[in-house]
Amino acid sequence: MQVLRWSGRTLATLCDGDATELERRLAEHFLSLGMGVPGAGERRSWRNSLPALAADLHDAGLQDVEVIPEHRLPLSSKRADAVLAGVHPKTGRPSYLVVELKQWASAHAWEGSDTLVDVDGARYRPALHPSAQVAGYASYMRDFVRALDGQPDAIVGAAYLHNATEFGVSDLRAMPAAQDARLFTGERRGQLHEFLRSRFAPEPGVEAADLFLGSAIAPSKQLLAVAAEEIQHREQFVLLDEQRVAYEIVLAAVEQARQADRKTIVVIAGGPGSGKSVIALSLLGELARQGHTVLHATGSKAFTSTLRQVAGKGSTQVKSLFKYFNSFMTAEKNGLEVLILDEAHRLREKSVNRYTRKELRETARPQIEELIDAARVPVFLLDENQVVRPGEMGSVAEVELYARARNLDLRHVDLSAQYRAGGSEAYIAWVLRLLGLAPGGPTVWHDEPHFAVDVVDTPREMEDRLAGMLAQGYGARMTAGYCWRWSDPRPDGTLVPDVSIGSWSRPWNLKSERSVGGAPPSQLWATDPAGFGQVGCVYTAQGFEYDWNGVIFGDDLVWRTDRWVARREFNKDPDFRNRNAVDDATFERRIRNVYKVLLTRGMVGTLLYSTDPETREMLRRLVNPHG
Repeated sequence: MQVLRWSGRTLATLCDGDATELERRLAEHFLSLGMGVPGAGERRSWRNSLPALAADLHDAGLQDVEVIPEHRLPLSSKRADAVLAGVHPKTGRPSYLVVELKQWASAHAWEGSDTLVDVDGARYRPALHPSAQVAGYASYMRDFVRALDGQPDAIVGAAYLHNATEFGVSDLRAMPAAQDARLFTGERRGQLHEFLRSRFAPEPGVEAADLFLGSAIAPSKQLLAVAAEEIQHREQFVLLDEQRVAYEIVLAAVEQARQADRKTIVVIAGGPGSGKSVIALSLLGELARQGHTVLHATGSKAFTSTLRQVAGKGSTQVKSLFKYFNSFMTAEKNGLEVLILDEAHRLREKSVNRYTRKELRETARPQIEELIDAARVPVFLLDENQVVRPGEMGSVAEVELYARARNLDLRHVDLSAQYRAGGSEAYIAWVLRLLGLAPGGPTVWHDEPHFAVDVVDTPREMEDRLAGMLAQGYGARMTAGYCWRWSDPRPDGTLVPDVSIGSWSRPWNLKSERSVGGAPPSQLWATDPAGFGQVGCVYTAQGFEYDWNGVIFGDDLVWRTDRWVARREFNKDPDFRNRNAVDDATFERRIRNVYKVLLTRGMVGTLLYSTDPETREMLRRLVNPHG
């Protein structure tokens, strides 16, 4: 990955000279991080904030301190505005300062919050208190940059509001979050200079920057200890039968890889509800307890966000152990002992995206290669029948093919038991046969004591029945095939009821990561009670479960006489638009997988509805027929 770094003196020269050159270098760096084309706001920040920082380093007599702008946090998409690297004036050891640069002129506490602030003129409100923000960056680096392990004082954070007066941010100083990291304003630059001189000697910071940028990246011992305490002893993580077998096989593979100094790949395959995520979290807790360097990763933003919220509930630090598949493009080879890859059926061909520079896209390695290289023991947990998006390619065969090509040891475990759908293996088998994903053709369903299925006449009936389940204390959600356009919220924050069937209509779940109009952000739709008012799509439902599940079949998959017919023209998913990228045969396979995912979210029961009369009638004949 491209890294930008300059001495304070060089930065000042760039700022005093051609601003276009400074912006060009930063823009190239921005693109190399896969962040897309920098917007006007980013460019304005560079023009206004970096010259201010360069001037303060000059006035403090610290022109030789190294400045690392737009530094991407390890294994993360987050960026620090700047990291300063130099020599501590008292200890002579490497010293680092994470600087958050704000152009704010004034800001106030937001609705009495201890950590959130309202920024005058800001597009998004509220914002995190800058001291809390930069303290989080410093803490994260302590947890993952091995050169800082055991040296908590080597790196600290500071927020610099160079356009602000003391009066304009007086509220921020009074907030508890202000204790997290030092906050400086442009009105009192002298205090910033004094602080900088307390952290850095007037010596070159080249070696300190080299050490920082060249450091191994892995979770620290302290972080692993916290994770073990938070995760390992949770009562809900109980392993049964094949789950325990898979767990023990991974632990044995870790020990074997250590003793033989050889990589071992483990593949754990199972259907929805077979306990893959329970195994993943149990392994994360136990391996952390044993002191192994271990991380968890998925390809789903919604799933990762929920895991961070649930498993890391008692500690912000623990949340940092949950990553995304595309976080390992530049990871050190075998820098981790174990990498747990949950929902591995969502692997992509490559981690780069359309925003990545062309030359980097062309030289990018396969994502599976990046993930296998990142750890001594990569663990793939997957369900091949949940591959729904174009470009997703996680399968047992794909992993096995790669292992054979590299002459790597591989262990494969199948999870036959079902723990979703009320533990009903019969229901999972019924769904697979219904959709033609297992041989034998559709068959009749009869309710079991712990799992029920029904077909409703209208979506309104479905919603009313699910609302009744909510009133009884059950969880419930409605989902649908992607057969309606998906609008952004209106300017006033209200949601557009895109899913329209007759006189009934409801909005999709939000696309964004921010709550709008009382609806939860996309990643929390399945778990926040406020999500019931919106219809979920496969991308937000995948990986989650709730007690009662309502599924609307759209016109993209209909039953005609004796077979399913996939009708691409009724599907609105942008990923399926390009016939060159997704041919008709692939579309049909993917759309069956989509409905398989939607149909297997419920733990107590599922309600079915199809917008197509013939399909609805076929479902009625199959589900709890009379006589």
